[in-house]
Amino acid sequence: MTGEDRIKIVSEDYADLILDYRNNPKRIEEFKDSFLHIINETYAEVFIPVAQFTQQSIFLFGYSAIPNLFGLTSQASLEASGVYELRRMPNFNLRGEGVLIGIVDTGINYISPAFLKADGTTKIMSIWDQTIQSEGGSPFATGYGTEYLAEQINQALVNENPLEIVPSMDENGHGSMLAAIAAGTESSENDFFGVAPDSEIVVVKLKPAKEYLKRYLSVPEDVLCYQENDIMWGVQYCFQVSRQVRKPIVICIGIGTSQDSHDGRSPLSIMVSSLGDFPRVGIVTSIGNEGNLGRHYRGAIDPSIGYTTVELNVGENDSGFTIQLWGDSPEIYSIDITSPSGEYIPRIAVSLRVAREISFIFEETIIYIDYRIVESETGDQLILLRFFNTAAGIWRFKVYGQGDLVGGFNMWLPMGDMITVDTYFIEPDIYTTVLSPGAAMVPITVTAYNPVTGTLFVNASRGYSRSNNIKPDLAAPGVNYIAPNLNGEYVTFTGTGVAAAHMAGIVALVLEWGIVKGNQPTLDTVEIKKILIRGAKRSKNLIYPNRDWGYGIVDIYNVYNVLRQV
Repeated sequence: MTGEDRIKIVSEDYADLILDYRNNPKRIEEFKDSFLHIINETYAEVFIPVAQFTQQSIFLFGYSAIPNLFGLTSQASLEASGVYELRRMPNFNLRGEGVLIGIVDTGINYISPAFLKADGTTKIMSIWDQTIQSEGGSPFATGYGTEYLAEQINQALVNENPLEIVPSMDENGHGSMLAAIAAGTESSENDFFGVAPDSEIVVVKLKPAKEYLKRYLSVPEDVLCYQENDIMWGVQYCFQVSRQVRKPIVICIGIGTSQDSHDGRSPLSIMVSSLGDFPRVGIVTSIGNEGNLGRHYRGAIDPSIGYTTVELNVGENDSGFTIQLWGDSPEIYSIDITSPSGEYIPRIAVSLRVAREISFIFEETIIYIDYRIVESETGDQLILLRFFNTAAGIWRFKVYGQGDLVGGFNMWLPMGDMITVDTYFIEPDIYTTVLSPGAAMVPITVTAYNPVTGTLFVNASRGYSRSNNIKPDLAAPGVNYIAPNLNGEYVTFTGTGVAAAHMAGIVALVLEWGIVKGNQPTLDTVEIKKILIRGAKRSKNLIYPNRDWGYGIVDIYNVYNVLRQV
């Protein structure tokens, strides 16, 4: 890789594409004059001049080639999960020793006491900071960013100015919070206890998404989000570190997106399912916090009139956003549009691929519409609408069906703070709001509950996936969870990302029991998931699995209580 190629990876002058070259090797030939960067045996990145990335890019390259944008999924108790009870048993005093926990997020505040051992040295094995570019500092075949190893971090910790040695820092705090919950050093005076405090931590600080892609997907400039291909590299890095040092690893993903099919078939979802099948690897994802925000619509065509009307309220501060409509096969769908002022765009005819720009006379709104009758990763139909300068008020869409079988369709708005709470469907559906990669089949997808009240987090996303895979898998504590912030204060955090971090710590304990202690030396994510499901707490008043709780509340003590009775 040349120096010029490395610049393309991080430069705003180049656009990123994701290629599934294993299933479609001929696609590489389309980009033989571009910089091709192999991620793993299935996926590669391609970097093209940003001038070639136009409003017609979905038409030219396909939807799955364009990286999705991911946001954070979090904004308290070990007792509730049975960790304390397990530690009271002499043969089960599990603390995560010999296991790595990978955090792919906003970085880590490595000088925090939460990440120091009793002797003052770091419990962080390595940090890969994608935002810092240095000559020869990038790990493995990544080609960008800088890696800092434990030896350098320890040198920084005894330096008067640590950032002179290791200049990586978490400016947001989300990644540090996840790492502390999963593996933080105990602070009994602050009522804080990491779930797996003896685990070592592998950190990836993601670089923010490029501005061209945020503009293309109509994401506000001030919103922090991350590109799918950078997250894929982060997961791959954690996996390769674990193989290099020959230690088991649990990888925690506390970020998510609504910008895909919600059935586990996006590039990142496929990748985490593949890696999660490797022995000595556990992968945990959050389900998201979209359940009560009105950002999902589920509809079916009324056969008596041939269409269904969908109403969307757009807030004053949401000038740009996207809507994705995914149609159930084999039905074929089309739409018409009515703006708040009553301006009508007639039904847009169906063809194999459609790319249209629509301008309104009475509003300044522009909508770019792409139809993909057969989207490459799923085989299902996608209608993508990208709104710019959007007029506030009620927008109406008539969704038409074409076919002799009764089908349905789903529509999703962006997640998190990519839009405000003032933009929502008038008649939303709280279910099938699981974010990706939480919809992926193999990872352990976690929802959040309040261990004090025993109730589900009110905004938690709900399952199942669009293809009816059971998600979430389990629930973990994620409401008013005490953890350190960037100022060293111990405050409460809430969200399904919090629950995912808690679950990552529990998975580290299972890996210690199975692999480090030799009880089950080939554990992978699916086996760990089934072990945890067997011991989960379930209410007698509910039927399991269900769309809210999955298979129940994680209880690691009961896992081993069940196993010793077998």
